[in-house]
Amino acid sequence: MCGIIGLFGNADIFRDLYQGLLSVQHRGQDSAGIVTYSGRFHTKKGNGLVQDIFTPENIERLRGPVGIGHTRYPTIGGGRGDDAQPFLVNSPFGIVMVHNGNVINYRELKKSLFEKYHRLLNSDNDVEAVLNVFAEELASQRTKRLSPQNVYKAVEGVYKKVKGSYSVIAYVAGQGMVAFRDPYGIKPLVYGIRRDGLVPSYAFASESVALNIMGFTEIRNVEAGEAVFLDQGRTLHRHRIAKCPHSPCLFEWVYFARPDSFIDNVNVYLCRVELGRLLAEEVRKQDLKIDVVVPVPDSARDAAIEIARGLNLKYREALVKNRYIGRTFIMPAEEKRRSSVRMKLNPIASEFKGKNVLLVDDSIVRGNTSRAIVELVRECGAKKVYFAIYSPPLRYPCVYGIDMQTRTEFVARSADADQVAKKIGADKV
Repeated sequence: MCGIIGLFGNADIFRDLYQGLLSVQHRGQDSAGIVTYSGRFHTKKGNGLVQDIFTPENIERLRGPVGIGHTRYPTIGGGRGDDAQPFLVNSPFGIVMVHNGNVINYRELKKSLFEKYHRLLNSDNDVEAVLNVFAEELASQRTKRLSPQNVYKAVEGVYKKVKGSYSVIAYVAGQGMVAFRDPYGIKPLVYGIRRDGLVPSYAFASESVALNIMGFTEIRNVEAGEAVFLDQGRTLHRHRIAKCPHSPCLFEWVYFARPDSFIDNVNVYLCRVELGRLLAEEVRKQDLKIDVVVPVPDSARDAAIEIARGLNLKYREALVKNRYIGRTFIMPAEEKRRSSVRMKLNPIASEFKGKNVLLVDDSIVRGNTSRAIVELVRECGAKKVYFAIYSPPLRYPCVYGIDMQTRTEFVARSADADQVAKKIGADKV
């Protein structure tokens, strides 16, 4: 999971790009980068958070009316600076690219690109493979000016060669901006318009909230298997190249996306509220004596409020989150995940002491966070600790851009709800 932004405006757009990246910071905390274009490319990227990488001094140098940006959560590649996006190739034209997803045949592509086309991939970031496949597909057409048909043919070539999930934004120097989504539409991608000049500005982003914050309206999805080409005259061209069953990532609604975003035309907040309503019905069937409902912040809050409302129970935000600690699930190392839970969450002991508590969370993957939270709550003197999860049990790996790629990681891989409860120390799951 990563956050991507692309903007084609009427003046210097580095401030918009910066604001857009801040709005998708939750999608990746490992690194960030911006590339703009003003007749030449201007680049700034590095490890860390958006606000730490971009200073008033260096962001002023990112001149130009066109640019793309990225926040990274690594699935291929590590935390090295040379894995930070965007990535650039000089030929043909000069192309800069960002993507959100996970290319599962990256190693094979890296080998074939060198052997067939003498294109050396110098990092372990899979966007470099997508970029070079796209560049080679454009180069093979030997055109001096890109037409929409040239772009569609190149994207079709990417679809044939690149396997996995990928939502992509690219800028081809002096030709236009390109955005496309893998044939199954696994990762989200939207675009919108801002009428702020003689010709409108356009922006692409992982989530609609980024477009809202930058002042863009008329928001639409880049559909599964679709390519969108915005030429230099700011004319928008769209074409659906691949027609496969739409298979979006469930975790976007469950965990990743901001509640004020729309993912594939579904509001994330309303989705979580509905999941809470359905989960309340399941909890009611258990006939448990519950004194208070407490969410695990932040993504579970909307569902927890609906559960408390549906069951006519007290709702308390009794786990206080340290806003300066990142999202534990998307931290790159297991050791960091474990150590950060207690730094991230601190309980209000009086809300737990002597009570039967229903904790609500979005998911249980490895069980590390859940186990640590149960320990915290029991230390506060809770009589009973129940855990309600509003997503299905996770038992199988995901290779499409989520950090859970081996089955042994899953606490529910061969366990029912009672066994999971025992593993995390809860009285009931």
